[in-house]
Amino acid sequence: MLAQARAIIDGVHKISGLKIAGFRRLADVEIQVRPLMVLIGANGVGKTSVLDALTLLSASANGRFNPELSRMGGVASLLTRGRASNLSWAVDMAVPGHQPLRYELSVEPSGGSYRVERETLYQQREGYSQPFKHIDSSRSDIRYFEVQKGSLVRPDWEHSPLETSLAQVPRMFREPEELRRTLATATHYHALDVSPRAPVKLPQTMKPASLPGADGEDLVPYLYYLRETDRDRFEMIEDSIRAAFPAFQSFNFPPAAAGLLSLTWNDRDFPKPLYIHELSEGTLRFLWLAALLQGPELSTITMIDEPEVSLHPELLSLLVDLMRGASKRTQVIVATHSDRLIRFLDPQEVLVMDAAEDGSAKLTWADSLDLDRWLSEYSLDEIWRMGRIGGRS
Repeated sequence: MLAQARAIIDGVHKISGLKIAGFRRLADVEIQVRPLMVLIGANGVGKTSVLDALTLLSASANGRFNPELSRMGGVASLLTRGRASNLSWAVDMAVPGHQPLRYELSVEPSGGSYRVERETLYQQREGYSQPFKHIDSSRSDIRYFEVQKGSLVRPDWEHSPLETSLAQVPRMFREPEELRRTLATATHYHALDVSPRAPVKLPQTMKPASLPGADGEDLVPYLYYLRETDRDRFEMIEDSIRAAFPAFQSFNFPPAAAGLLSLTWNDRDFPKPLYIHELSEGTLRFLWLAALLQGPELSTITMIDEPEVSLHPELLSLLVDLMRGASKRTQVIVATHSDRLIRFLDPQEVLVMDAAEDGSAKLTWADSLDLDRWLSEYSLDEIWRMGRIGGRS
């Protein structure tokens, strides 16, 4: 049974529980999802797999399951070796005053492709012995609740067998639509590309932008748009940069060509501004993270893989503060190898991943361990290095 913990942030429905089975080392794991969840553990225990499994689940809700699954190598390549015949997910979304809404999805290989073996979306309701079903599909037998007819019906429109019903059925009731939107907008951010010709270093098109982009491709128009439309938030980002780099003064946005903007960094140590392509890797990555985590339109689930890459250890405390602030508006899920980052976290924010005796992943929240005595003398990262909470090779 998945955890029934409430995960309501600023009045918005959030995912409260997640189960993943048959996905690489995630043979069968259950996770109580919290506002800020930082995965720690040795290489190869499945931290990135948790993010990838969520990314694939997100694709199932936005109609991109087939291309995302192909990008990951197909079902057969993702199955837990020799132990699983299908991939499966189960998600609980907390609904205030009611039982959680649950979505279950199972996918199995079929010939050289795959098929949706089972898909259900339902909610247990007070006074009823049977749950109310919004979707109840088994392989080619597709059924969804038709609001106008008041019953489960088969589609009379073309239903793609390679995409889920969640992405295809007509608009449902408010809570199922909220679950669909929550999953569909989940975003996975990898370490920012800062190579010489990376998008973040090039002039960018002047346009309204709500986020800096997964590759920083919209960082410049995003900051410019914030400066013009949400000055307070723009100044918050500048304050974060100033806290990290005391010599920083301000940003400017000189035109680079017709319709293109660049970004300059004014620094009191230099008589002339620095252009964005001249910033160091760590500076550029921290700028991108600060802009992202303070964005006004973050998706409901924000996944970040190894945010500590290239950052000076003294910046990690500021990064944790930014992640905590963002977790009031989005569920932040982070995978890291950095013990220095762990120093600034609380046990209830740390999910420890280890390999069980059979090689499969096991997950333990750090606050479920008896750490009070140790924390009175050591920091959390020291306890991790000592092997007291697991997550070591």
